[in-house]
Amino acid sequence: MQNITSIAGLKNSIQLLEAEQSIKEQLLKEQLFLAYESLKPVNLIRHTLKEISSSPYLIDNISGSAMGLLSGFLSRKIFVGSSGNLFKKLIGSVLQFGITNIVAQNSDVIKSVGQTVLHHFFRKKELNSGSRAG
Repeated sequence: MQNITSIAGLKNSIQLLEAEQSIKEQLLKEQLFLAYESLKPVNLIRHTLKEISSSPYLIDNISGSAMGLLSGFLSRKIFVGSSGNLFKKLIGSVLQFGITNIVAQNSDVIKSVGQTVLHHFFRKKELNSGSRAG
């Protein structure tokens, strides 16, 4: 920084420093407002949901777990039914736990097999309807 030797130079330097201070104050206020807005609960939830929906790995994990839970629950309901037998209920719970874990761990394989079966089924249906039309 230069040495100031005149009153005019001093006044000029003071004005420059005041303008710089005003700009920095405005930037600080904007940053504070942005931080305040980002910490609002609605914005936190919105941001979290946006991250979840943009993560394909997380969506695959959730869908695999949901598929496992549903298949375990259904297998228990089918096995136990409305039985009051305690032993049957115990076996049903073990069966539910086992099937839930197996399906959740192998959900990718189950999905691909399901897609292949559906594709094969619809392809046969298209071929049959095509041969009837011709």
